[in-house]
Amino acid sequence: MADTKREIERKFEFSKAKLSRRGVPDLTGTAAIAAVSDQGTVDLDAVYYDTPDQRLAADGLTLRRRTGGADAGWHLKLPVSPGVRDEIATALSDTVPPSLAALVRSRVRGTGLEPQVRLISSRRVSHLLDAEGALLAELSTDAVRAERGESTAAWTEVEVELADGVDPGLLEAVEKTFRKAGLRVSDAPSKLARALAETGTAPPTRPAPDPGDGTAGAYVLAYLREQRDALVALDPAVRRGLPDSVHQMRVAGRRMRSAFKTYRKVLDRAVTDPIGEELRLLAAELGVDRDQEVLLERIQTRLGELPRTLLLGPVRSRLRTWNTTRRSGSRRRALAVLDSARHLALLDSLDALLANPPLLDAAAGPAESVLPKAVLRDYERLAGRVDDALRLAPGGERDVALHEARKAAKRARYAAEAAVPALGKPAKRLAKAMKSVQTLLGDHQDSVVAREALRGLAVQAAGAGESAFTWGVLYAREEALAERRERELPAIWAEVSAPGLRTGLG
Repeated sequence: MADTKREIERKFEFSKAKLSRRGVPDLTGTAAIAAVSDQGTVDLDAVYYDTPDQRLAADGLTLRRRTGGADAGWHLKLPVSPGVRDEIATALSDTVPPSLAALVRSRVRGTGLEPQVRLISSRRVSHLLDAEGALLAELSTDAVRAERGESTAAWTEVEVELADGVDPGLLEAVEKTFRKAGLRVSDAPSKLARALAETGTAPPTRPAPDPGDGTAGAYVLAYLREQRDALVALDPAVRRGLPDSVHQMRVAGRRMRSAFKTYRKVLDRAVTDPIGEELRLLAAELGVDRDQEVLLERIQTRLGELPRTLLLGPVRSRLRTWNTTRRSGSRRRALAVLDSARHLALLDSLDALLANPPLLDAAAGPAESVLPKAVLRDYERLAGRVDDALRLAPGGERDVALHEARKAAKRARYAAEAAVPALGKPAKRLAKAMKSVQTLLGDHQDSVVAREALRGLAVQAAGAGESAFTWGVLYAREEALAERRERELPAIWAEVSAPGLRTGLG
């Protein structure tokens, strides 16, 4: 069984080797630190695993098997933000635990994990305590020896890791005290990074998306790389069930699909269309659980808005039963998709596309002239769909047309967002306007979906001999909300379709 903890820490090193002989300064009196309690010394032996080309290190992940100390076992550290990582630990075993292997699969794929470097440390541990004796942080001074083949390196490192719930400002105060004693924040983000750098080859760094020569093709490829990186990075978050991770992964996939269509004069759709279809299928599979979660939250919110006098029958237990039935197996299905050979093939195909992009003639043109035409083409597509929907009478046909307009608004928004690095404020203004249309139409579509669900709940309740009154009330409220959104659309569309909003885009 895996245990997870949020690790907030800061690593320091002595600015001069001779200063390490003095040790760290006494932190008593620094911020809320009232006492420093010596916990003794422990010997640690850790072997770090990675692919031969160090894919985990390139993304700031570390996977190790460590003996010694109170937390001997396998540890996977996933970066959250600078100085913050999630550490996932499992029991000792001879091989990489399947649960941890799954969390790095989007990076590793079919390549094996092998020992890369060994770190042997003698760690002196102290607890930093407040006036009541509560733990604020753990202070560790490590004498480290790195072994990598025939190469070795040695250094002393000081680490301060906050206890749960402690204000990160404590690290700032500690750093200020340390600076006066000749310690500075370590240049290396981790022991592994330093070990690799000092025993031969520094860990590779994943290049940031870069528009390069300023051509349309360079900007589009930079945007696609950003979305590809998001797909890969979000994989372990989805597996861990972190909030909003499924939604963000689906958004990354949608953005790529939209870019393939929007910038079809830049990239050959004969190559991108099959990849786009795989991204669509991925979003659909991941969406089964996510869409149900959003729908449940909406209905629960609407129930919470009703006075108790309108809650007739076992409505909440009925809703729980309905939700459990619809979500049964959906998470297992999503994880199976991420583990499938088809998904790994999709990630490989994205890598291949970006490594050898199928650029068309327009890709060589300046971004300032090529990208606006593509963005405005998507805007015109949206305008046509909004006009079509507004000409229809209220009802099912208009609902479908408004849903199509919503999808067009989303694509127009993504097109403008992708062009912001090249076109600046004009594209940013248009993206914001398209988002407002998307939000309104999205609320309308959510109401359509909710009404269908509420009708089904009413049928189930009636069939079980329960009152269907409350579900009918919620249906009527959703119907009224949808009508209100339809009345609001013409005014919002008039505002966002004003010619001045597209000034600067050509």
